[in-house]
Amino acid sequence: MTRIHFPFDTPPAEGTATEVAEGILWIRLPLPMKLDHVNCYAIDEGHSWTIVDTGFASKRGRAIWQAVLDGPLAGKPVGRVIVTHHHPDHVGLAGWFMEHGAELWMPRTPWLMARMLTLDEQPSYPPETVTFYKRAGMDADVLAKRLTERPFNFADCVAPLPLGYRRLTEGEVVRIGHRDWHVRMGNGHAPEHLTLWSADGDVVIGGDQLLPGISPNLGVYPTEPEADPVGDWLEACERLSAHATEQQLVLGGHKLPFTGLPLRMKQFADNHHSALERLLDYLDTPKTAGQCFMPLFKRDIQGGEYGLALVESMAHMNHLHRLGQVSRTLGDDGAWYFQAI
Repeated sequence: MTRIHFPFDTPPAEGTATEVAEGILWIRLPLPMKLDHVNCYAIDEGHSWTIVDTGFASKRGRAIWQAVLDGPLAGKPVGRVIVTHHHPDHVGLAGWFMEHGAELWMPRTPWLMARMLTLDEQPSYPPETVTFYKRAGMDADVLAKRLTERPFNFADCVAPLPLGYRRLTEGEVVRIGHRDWHVRMGNGHAPEHLTLWSADGDVVIGGDQLLPGISPNLGVYPTEPEADPVGDWLEACERLSAHATEQQLVLGGHKLPFTGLPLRMKQFADNHHSALERLLDYLDTPKTAGQCFMPLFKRDIQGGEYGLALVESMAHMNHLHRLGQVSRTLGDDGAWYFQAI
């Protein structure tokens, strides 16, 4: 396997676009978090554009898109929006584009998740969420502080999704721009995560399933506390690896476009297998998911990263428990304690 290579070392400035392949423009939107951007793509359809992923719904996000529409997109309309998965930084402005005449194309599970979560506004944490945090071993001070705050709601940064969409399914071939694209579903980071592979073999649109340098969060949430996203991720990595070649330019949801996908796919799987081995060594005595950040991430976790670290730690515990490699006991404090068998 050859090395991973980055053909473009500078991302497009706000309100601009960079052509990364014939007929495909790379656009970057800001995010108000440590991972401070999301990559979006515009594919030239001749008289219109197809947009892949959208960024958050915000006044600033709409203004940036308007600048892109008036500038690099030459005033042509957006006829179609394709969303790779249901997370807010990818689906946030899909409804806004639909209000301006675009069709929405995405897999069924992400569409249902996005619709459900935008309609489910919560002014305070429900009991199921509090129980989930306790069972994950959330630090008592962190939990107490959270309970004084309004929870994050999808509706805070996702525009309402009008009823109706076009479903994308595993194995179909769709025409976008001047290329045919094979639809292949990832998993783990988000259920039924869309990836698009050009039939010419030159470009892959990977969303957050295929990223350079970082692995996407694999989290368990109160909506499905017994989920096994780590198992889902490893299965998807193995399945998608069969289609990876050295020549493909991979357009991910974050960081820079890259080549060298076969090596990256191997790294994805190796990283999580190594993490699972470290966890098993650490679980010689019972511990909660919240006590396992150091062996899992190899660093201390504080502040805004705490929540994502907790749900990912819980995901790895669920995976080990499902494999029968750890036992699980509910403690008097309401937390699950895991121990290697």
